[in-house]
This record gives sequence, structure tokens and C-alpha cells, in this order.
Amino acid sequence: MSALDPIELQVIVGALRAACEEMGATLVRSAHSANIKERRDASTALFDPGGEMVMQAEHIPVHLGSMPAAVNAVLGKEHRPGVSWVLNDPFAGGTHLPDITVITPVFAPSPDARPGEGDGSESGVLIGFAASRAHHADVGGRVPGSMPADSRTLEEEGVVIHPRALTAEAIEELVVQMRGPEERRADLRAQLAANRTGALRLGELAGRVGVQRLGEAMDAVLDYAERRTRACIAGLPDCVREAEDVLEAREGDLVLRLKATVEGERLVLDFTGSAARHEGNLNCPLAVTLSACWFAVRVLTDPDIPPSAGAYRPVEVIVPEGCLLNARPPADSEDPAPAVAAGNVETSSRVADLVLGAFGRALGQGTMNNLTLGNDDFTYYETLGGGQGACEDADGPSGVHVAMSNTLNTPIEALERELPVLVCEYSLRRGSGGAGRHSGGDGVVRELQALSDMTFSLIAERRRHAPRGAHGGEPGLCGRDTLIGPDDGSSRELPAKVTGRLHAGERLRIETPGGGGYGPAGE
Repeated sequence: MSALDPIELQVIVGALRAACEEMGATLVRSAHSANIKERRDASTALFDPGGEMVMQAEHIPVHLGSMPAAVNAVLGKEHRPGVSWVLNDPFAGGTHLPDITVITPVFAPSPDARPGEGDGSESGVLIGFAASRAHHADVGGRVPGSMPADSRTLEEEGVVIHPRALTAEAIEELVVQMRGPEERRADLRAQLAANRTGALRLGELAGRVGVQRLGEAMDAVLDYAERRTRACIAGLPDCVREAEDVLEAREGDLVLRLKATVEGERLVLDFTGSAARHEGNLNCPLAVTLSACWFAVRVLTDPDIPPSAGAYRPVEVIVPEGCLLNARPPADSEDPAPAVAAGNVETSSRVADLVLGAFGRALGQGTMNNLTLGNDDFTYYETLGGGQGACEDADGPSGVHVAMSNTLNTPIEALERELPVLVCEYSLRRGSGGAGRHSGGDGVVRELQALSDMTFSLIAERRRHAPRGAHGGEPGLCGRDTLIGPDDGSSRELPAKVTGRLHAGERLRIETPGGGGYGPAGE
């Protein structure tokens, strides 16, 4: 059979991309929690039968780059039509526990299906996988929201789901261990619906072009992405670049180091010399570290390259065992697994900063400003936007979710309608972006007043070390978090990572960092 011509290749790329976007729309419209339906903290992708990611929707970077590890975790299972898989184990394809992944195998009737046959639901040949990942507002654990700022073991952070079939009985078994079981059940069903949409579209595509032709098309998409990425890397000067940055742990700064080597069409990212395993929860599973690297490479090359595993083939990532960026399960089953709640959201942001900074980019806010609220009646999670770093030809945008986050904010109307909180202020933090020939974007101010007693947990970064500018640009302002009393307005500044009690009438004020500027301000 002849190879795909350029037009046919682009048609297939468009069909796969549209299927992923439709999966995401199905998930968002079907979900019940504000974190998914309002903030869209979820991602969808399609994979080939060998587990390589063929296409993804433009959703959450930290989800998508790490989802291949989740699909790989179930490749060896016995797959049957109608049986999906679920997991959140950070050491078996997951990221941190609130991110639950659902994977559905897709079948076509036969390798020689005629046009119009097959909807992806009949038994037959395995043609791929549809996968969705969503951040659930709670998965059990010590505090509402399952994101304790001071956790030291994985058990404190919630229910660990090892790869298992997602039957109706499994859903009930899982949700009773979590807060808000009705909402958790509905969100899992929304993920199943999204995967069925992807399976349907992939099956229809196989019916139109044939199973064998679809397999060839998937291979062609991967090869095409690889060729374009290699061409972009070849356009960079051969050199060795080094970068260093820190994570702001409660006990002091943790140093991360990177040596980036460009050799022709190949890029090597070596994190040797970075801090060892953290006693808290800044540990980062290897899949998350890889995800952050791949996101940064996508920024440095061409964002129009089809987002697939082929684009990552020219990139080698070296992360020593025992490093904070390569969190592993304990060798002894009796030892507790390391905590990872902040590794997925904050450490991943710093990895992306390291790669982008090594190539002369001004840095964005470098944090997701994670906030969880909850009590016996509700749980809530959100991340807050900030300033993006400026580039050589434009100012950085303000009030956006940068780097490894690509979520929306929760609208004030939805927040106040569903939760016992009052939004006292939501505004841009004017002047927080770094000055330069082009200025960094401004952060935001988000001030919430509790209407009932609740637990809060805040996990953030860039409170001690500002996001750097580039080529003479000034850094953005550090973030700041304040607890304000209900009566006299007395306030106390909070550390970047804190879990505590928010009493009725008290206000929590979060001021997020600005982005770094680009070039000297006088130019």
C-alpha cells in the first residue's frame, strides 16, 4: 500500500485532533465538579496499540506529557471491548493522587473493514486507546482536597488506585473512600463518556480508511512530528547551556540543576546535581519531569507541530535515581511511599523554568498557586493565574495560567453559588510584572472570605525568589499570601506552603507573582 501523501496526512492529523477536542468537550460538559466543568482541569488524548501518544487536545501540559506512562501501565493487561481501566498511582503511570486517569481500549471489527463499517465497540483487533485525566476535587486523605501542604507520605494524600478495571462495582468501592462521593462518581462517569466519544471517532476513522491504513497513518503522524522537531532543534546553535534554580521548601531551598546540550538534531537535558529526595511532598515522579521537559521543548521549537510522542523522540532526558525529580516507590514494601502532592504542580513548573531559562527565556510566575478549601460539606480546589514572562517582541500577558497549567479561573458567580465563600477582591496586581524593553505580565489578587469554618491548604512557589527576567530585563515581584482577621483586620503573612483552619469571617488574600521582563528597560 502506498505511503500517505501530504494532503492525506493532514486530513488524518485533523481528524485525530478533532476527536481529542470532542473528547474534552464531552468531559467538561458532563462533569459535576467546578474544577472540571468551570476550570477545565482535565485532558484527553488518543494512543496507538503500542501505547504511543498519537494526538492530544490542547489541554493541561502536565497531564498530557505524563499520560503515556499511564497507558503503558495497562498495556500488558487483557483488553476487552467495554472494559476501561483506572489509576492514579504516581509510581504506575500517575502524577499525584487527585489526577485520576481512565483508559479505554478501542477495537475495530477486522483489519479489512470496508468503508462505513465499525464504530469502535465490536470485538476484533485493538486499534488504540482513548485516555482522559481529570483532577478530582477530593480523593480522600488527611485534609479536604487531598493536597496537604505538609504531607510526608503518599498515604496522607488520599486513596492510591493501582491500575484496575473500572467497573460499576469498582466506582462504588472507590468513591466511598472519598469526600463528596456523588460528585466523584459523576466525574468518573464523565471520563468514561469522554473515552467512549474518542473510541467512537477512532472506530469510525478505521471504518473509513481501513484498520491497516489507520495504523500506517498513526505511524506517519509520529514520524512527521519527529521530522519537524529535529528540524527545529537543528536550527539551534550547537552548544552546552546550564541553568540553576531553587524550590522553596519549608526547611530551606532545594537546588535544581540542568545542563542542556544541543548536538545537531538532538537535545540532551541532564539534571545531574539536582537535590535528592525531599522529606516533604515536592518529590516529582519521572513521568512528570519528562512532561515538563517536553512542554518546554514544544515552546522552544514549533507549537504547530502535531502534539504526539514523535515530537519527543529527538530529546533525551537524564535524571539520576534518588533525585527529587525521579521519585521512586520504596524498595521495601514496609516503608511508606514518598509524598508527591506538590511535585506534580510546583516541581514540574520549576523544571519547565529551568529548560526555558537555559535558552534565554524570561520566566513566568513559575507556580500554580494551589488552593484547596473544604469541610464535611464540600471540597474545592483551584489554581490561580499570574504574570507570564515577556518575550523579545512582546510584553508578557497578565493574569494567565502559565507553563504546566492551562486551566481557567473559577468564575466568581460559580464560586459563590456553590461554596460558603465570598469573593472580596479579584483583580490584576498592577506593577508586579518585571520592567524591561518588554514588561512581564502582572499577577492577580484573589481575596476570599470564609462564611463557615473550613480547612485550607496552600501550596505555592516564588514567594522567596522572584521570576527572573532575560537579557537585562527585571524580575517580576514575588507572590504573597496573607490571613486577615474578621474583626480588626489584623493580618499575618503565611508561608508559601501551609495547611490551616479558616474560621468564619476570616479572609485569605493571595497575591500571585508577576512575570520577568525582557531586555533593558531603557531601550
